[in-house]
Amino acid sequence: MGGLGFKIWLYLRLRMCGITGVFAFTEAGRNAQGRLPGAVAALHHRGPDAEGVYVHGPVALGHRRLALIAPSPAAHQPFTSSDGRYTLVFNGEIFNYGKLRKELEARGACFRTNSDTEVLLHLYARERQECLKKLTGFFALAIYDAVEESLFLARDRYGEKPLLYYKSADHFLFGSEMAALLQLGVPREVDYTSLYQYLQLTYVPAPASMLKNVKKLLPGQALIIQRNRVQEHTWYRLPFDGEKAAQNPLTYTQQQAKLRKLLQQAVSDRLVADVPVGAFLSGGLDSSVVVALAAQQVPRLKTYAVGFPEQPLFDETRYARLVATQYDTDHTELRLSTYDLYKSLSGMLDSLSEPFADSSALAVYALSKHVGQEMKAVLSGDGADELFAGYNKHRAEYLAQSGGMAAGAVRQLKFLWDALPKARNSFAANKVRQLQRFAAGASMAPAARYWFWATWQQETDALALLAPQHRASAQSRLCRARKNRLLDCVDKNFYNINNVLCADWQLVLANDMLPKIDLMGMANGLEIRSPYLDHRLVKFAFSLPGTSKIDGKQQKKLMRDTFQELLPPALHGRPKQGFEIPLRSFLQTEGKCLVNELLSDRYVAAQGIFDVQHTQRIRRQLYAENAAPVESTAWTLLVFQHWWQRYMS
Repeated sequence: MGGLGFKIWLYLRLRMCGITGVFAFTEAGRNAQGRLPGAVAALHHRGPDAEGVYVHGPVALGHRRLALIAPSPAAHQPFTSSDGRYTLVFNGEIFNYGKLRKELEARGACFRTNSDTEVLLHLYARERQECLKKLTGFFALAIYDAVEESLFLARDRYGEKPLLYYKSADHFLFGSEMAALLQLGVPREVDYTSLYQYLQLTYVPAPASMLKNVKKLLPGQALIIQRNRVQEHTWYRLPFDGEKAAQNPLTYTQQQAKLRKLLQQAVSDRLVADVPVGAFLSGGLDSSVVVALAAQQVPRLKTYAVGFPEQPLFDETRYARLVATQYDTDHTELRLSTYDLYKSLSGMLDSLSEPFADSSALAVYALSKHVGQEMKAVLSGDGADELFAGYNKHRAEYLAQSGGMAAGAVRQLKFLWDALPKARNSFAANKVRQLQRFAAGASMAPAARYWFWATWQQETDALALLAPQHRASAQSRLCRARKNRLLDCVDKNFYNINNVLCADWQLVLANDMLPKIDLMGMANGLEIRSPYLDHRLVKFAFSLPGTSKIDGKQQKKLMRDTFQELLPPALHGRPKQGFEIPLRSFLQTEGKCLVNELLSDRYVAAQGIFDVQHTQRIRRQLYAENAAPVESTAWTLLVFQHWWQRYMS
């Protein structure tokens, strides 16, 4: 990486890892400590190069490490301070650890390694929880204090790295993935409220999980465990004030200048590593801007695109190629057929220890598997849509708020959209689908409209899929409470497009986009980093008025105007194209055997979770001559069924 060589040595040892552990409250709770090696083994894919276990009194900590260059055993984890008081297991990376190390050395700290792990441990010993506010990067960590016999756990600001936990009367268990907790012996009981929300969203939003009483630590949260008490703290909140943002004093030109500076710095930080860093290049605005900025620092930057030549509607590779040519990147196109997707299916599904049915994860898995053979870190464009209003539903929300003749006409023609064929695999049918969803949602109150546009399946349809005996527990008071918390950002007196972006940041990004890139990347030894998740950039973006992000002509207005000169003309004003796979075609061909196996009447009836008549209807509609748009529902069911078969049956 040329002139970055010194920075590379100074700043970071790339650390893709998995962590797990036990805090025993009773003698019976210590039995789980004996199961820790199995939990560590379940995280092997997150760090195949080294493993470590630490046991002291009530605590047992486990770690898997992926050391990419000149791995030093002295930096292996669990990592204990020189005085023996603190022990750390850590998954993530701290981009500013070199600067923090210098500050600590000036205050008298002595280091025995060059690792960011030791810097983090020194910083915690001096500043406790306050140290988290000084970190630039992403992480999930656990630190044991042998003097106080306490355990401190924390997760990064936006949830880039996962952390799940379970508390009983006997012990507290935690891990980077559900697979570790299952090895530690958590009860295998489905949470039907979570299943109900999963059927609507295709994922289970935090803090819930698919298993009863297993929780996900929320982004920006920390826990302190001592004796048998668990105290929860919020160390970071999304810096969003809608009224204040609407009155931002910066001129539009000043906003552009600051965005340019912040994103350039964020890209530079994420290029720092002890290995070459490449980039995903979809052909959309977000990844193209990242590649343009990165290529200015890295000659012959390696870029990767994925396309579907059999399904042109889903293929953006021609746009990615334009960007790669303009910046002379070392470009690779992975062109996938439905058979190629099928070959990745088993590996992708096996990497999920909790159901997660964003179908684009299959393409991310296939791409990560290919890229992971050449690279260990890549940049991505995740987060930009949620910051700058890039999704189609943001355009719909803007039109619903603005009103006007066009929006009114679409609502009045709802009867027509209801009657016409709707699908995602053709331009015309997809446009009808979008118009029908707009007409149905535009007349709703803001919170109801947001939920309608955020979900893939309406509540009544999701509930009908469940067997009758589970419907009451699924649609309980707990369900309403969880949903109300998720809609907090849009249930405000002062309401505009920024409220929707805030809700997307906390719901869609944290529970869909970030788990997708973590799970699919880590399954293939690949770390995926997004400059748009830099906390300084996020703070700036949420301080901007909605008018800077979307208007009557374009979405991501500020992004387009700021970086237009960096992009090929063909990308100027190009509408958003979601990163999707040809799911319907896949399920009707290579994936059909999986449908017939896991959604058969016999299997569903014996399982006792879903309503046989409704799963039968999904199968029938999927393969009918004029197939109904049920492929997303079918895929959501299949992912759950595979998980159930592997972990629960």
